[in-house]
Amino acid sequence: MKHNQTLFKSAQIGLSLIATMFGVFSAIIPAQAAEKVVLKYSILRESVSVAELSTLANKGETSSSLKSYLKLANKQPEDLRRLLNNNVDVDPVFLSKVLNSFAGNLVLDPVGEVIQTPSKRASRESLRGALVTSALSDKNIRVIEIFENYPTSEIHVDGDRLAEIYQDIQGFISKVPRLPF
Repeated sequence: MKHNQTLFKSAQIGLSLIATMFGVFSAIIPAQAAEKVVLKYSILRESVSVAELSTLANKGETSSSLKSYLKLANKQPEDLRRLLNNNVDVDPVFLSKVLNSFAGNLVLDPVGEVIQTPSKRASRESLRGALVTSALSDKNIRVIEIFENYPTSEIHVDGDRLAEIYQDIQGFISKVPRLPF
């Protein structure tokens, strides 16, 4: 009987450790991250992998399909690269507090019109998560990081208004210290 109790306690401890490790790793690794971006310029729309956009942002290399699409949209890969790499310095904890306030909705809603979920539902929440996650590692946010950390497998992005994202976020962050919290 005592042997069974010891075995049972050992099993409980083992399961507790496994559950704890799973919890830690699931908090570190996003459950789902964006895999593709439906990039819209004017009436054109193309599905591009986040990996292709990350390669453009980080290495300056453009896949042939992305290059063809950008040419058709009359856009330069270097201009898109510059937009993807625009960054805003911000403290992630402070950002989280601000984005979960009424004032945060004032920036999330317009940015959510440019970057949104396919169904246009829960875009505010998804965007909030992507922004905070992007700021966690290096205390700044780049547009490409928003794409990489967006918690749905697909994102719809209005390419014509992509530059607005950086301006909206940067303008909001610069005004934040003056907002009452």
